[in-house]
Amino acid sequence: MSPREDQNRRLLRARDTMDRDYASPLDIPSLSRVALMSPAHFSRQFTQTFGETPHRYLQRRRIERAMAMLRDHDRSVTDVALAVGYDSLGTFSRTFREITGRTPSEFRGDSELDAPGCVVRRWTRPSSFGEAPGTPRP
Repeated sequence: MSPREDQNRRLLRARDTMDRDYASPLDIPSLSRVALMSPAHFSRQFTQTFGETPHRYLQRRRIERAMAMLRDHDRSVTDVALAVGYDSLGTFSRTFREITGRTPSEFRGDSELDAPGCVVRRWTRPSSFGEAPGTPRP
């Protein structure tokens, strides 16, 4: 295995940790230990490899999970925020709005679209951090 392949596997291991443990308190030092890299090197390589910082990736994953909970469950917005790893409802709501263009409550109201669940999930899935979709994508 080449050094580049080895590094990519270690970065994937850290990304998989974020996907699996998104609700846990994750920080760069703990993720860099998973990837067997220094924190600074991990941040640079993650961003270069995946096109976004580890923090942005984790935020997007958390909001994606929150969207599913808001769409499919009858939990309060506060419960959803806590379930996906946010300690503050304000931070959750601000981040949710930055990514989706809507507040969590607006999203919940809008998610009652007359379309199959798989189509709704595709339309409402955040494609990248900071891009609020204007209209559902076909």
